[in-house]
Amino acid sequence: MSRAWISPFLEAQAAELNASENTLQAYGRDLMDVDAFLKTRGQDFATATREDLEAYLIDLDTRGMAPATRARRLSSIKQLYRFAYEDGLRMENPALKIKGPARARSLPKTLDHAEVDRLLEASKSHGRNTPDRLRNHCLMQLLYATGMRVSELVTLPVSAARGDPQWLLIRGKGGKERMVPLSPPAREALGDWLSTRDAQEETARIERGTPPSRFLFPSNGKAGHLTRVRFFTLIKEIATAAGVSPEKTTPHTLRHAFATHLLAGGADLRAIQTLLGHADIATTEIYTHILDERLRALVLDKHPLAQKD
Repeated sequence: MSRAWISPFLEAQAAELNASENTLQAYGRDLMDVDAFLKTRGQDFATATREDLEAYLIDLDTRGMAPATRARRLSSIKQLYRFAYEDGLRMENPALKIKGPARARSLPKTLDHAEVDRLLEASKSHGRNTPDRLRNHCLMQLLYATGMRVSELVTLPVSAARGDPQWLLIRGKGGKERMVPLSPPAREALGDWLSTRDAQEETARIERGTPPSRFLFPSNGKAGHLTRVRFFTLIKEIATAAGVSPEKTTPHTLRHAFATHLLAGGADLRAIQTLLGHADIATTEIYTHILDERLRALVLDKHPLAQKD
């Protein structure tokens, strides 16, 4: 019975909220784990009580799951039961009054200007051949220039890059669109890559009859575009070549650097919220805390009265 609820729930999330494939897979994994636990208690989603669901959260704690993970699992449970209640699968919502664990909000890792400069420079020469190097440099320039999410970057349609655009149209979470300006270096890298990409596509069409790709960063894989996993590996390789810590260098770190550097340069928080595609200004405000920490460290390290004798 439990698993029969999960499929229509995911379909509803996809249809009504335009949830991404990654989000749907995360919901599915979370709810399958809940389902397995409920079976050990002789229950399923249709019969589970509030006590059963709270026992599941306690079980997660004993398994050593982080508060953030437990909070996400509870969110999946609450959304499933909201769907079930609205769809008439249950007459009451056993998850309604369950409170999740307090989530400690850690500051996101970011990179300073010098580290970003080294990454961008290293991307120019990283790759097996000239097309690879042009693609890699374009990826890094676009990521830092726009603060895009990695999923937005790798699935960017080539149509968005036509005509030497000064602004890039990005389709974000929930299908929401936003416009982000491109810096001159990003436009140059984009133009260089686009010329090479189009030439490769034309050669493939003539020699093998391959239809043109709709993606700016095409791939022969099933997805048809460069995958998140491959780009994650790629950025680690570039970080190593640049002498920047691979442990703290991820696609999301470049997104954080984009926001932090804009804020440090005097950009308005609301403008940064729009550029990042955040639905809630509170999400964007985390970057003010990063600056506060940096200023605090600067005073402690550099102020003459803070120096030890």
